[in-house]
Amino acid sequence: GERPDNGLPDTEPPNTALPDAGPPSTALPDGGLPDAEPPEGPVVDVVLLDLLLKDGSEAVANIRRLRAAGSRVLIISTATGRAGVVEAVAAGADGYLTKDNDLDTLVEAVVTVAAGGTVHSPELAFAWAHHTGRLRPRLSPKELEVLRHYASGLTLKATARRVGISPHTAKHHLDRVKDKYRRAGRPAYTKIDLAVRVREDGLGSDDDRR
Repeated sequence: GERPDNGLPDTEPPNTALPDAGPPSTALPDGGLPDAEPPEGPVVDVVLLDLLLKDGSEAVANIRRLRAAGSRVLIISTATGRAGVVEAVAAGADGYLTKDNDLDTLVEAVVTVAAGGTVHSPELAFAWAHHTGRLRPRLSPKELEVLRHYASGLTLKATARRVGISPHTAKHHLDRVKDKYRRAGRPAYTKIDLAVRVREDGLGSDDDRR
């Protein structure tokens, strides 16, 4: 017979799962790559993760571990503490919803995240608007080196030569830097923006600070 109309696009649905409460064995280093084994089992497209798990594991460590394994993460939680919500997004979560949202909203959010988008819910917007701290992204040593040279005024090619990598790799590092600042709520779209972030966060080289 005909399939019922469930309001979803006529495409294969994302592979979505609720994670087990088993604690991660280790948090991820600043570079975003795991030193430990990734979560057991098949990688799913979207993981719905609560900030508060019975095992007491830290949300930030869980998010980074899942992201490193290749999954996108949508926070579905009763936790409404602004700092926790902001930290979750800064760690790599692709959106945040409270559990009182209806099923249609949840389905739409999962489809959005599975397609590579982010979910800017009213709760998340409120958390960002009232967050008084300034989140400083954790950059890997190579990302920091590329950022310093590029923000100092060098072209991308000149930055790559200075660091000793290809322009393609330099662009990859720079894109990661921009993405980390975006997730921290401090987007930097241009070279001038990046120079401002370097100054704000005191990321200049030792020579620059003398």
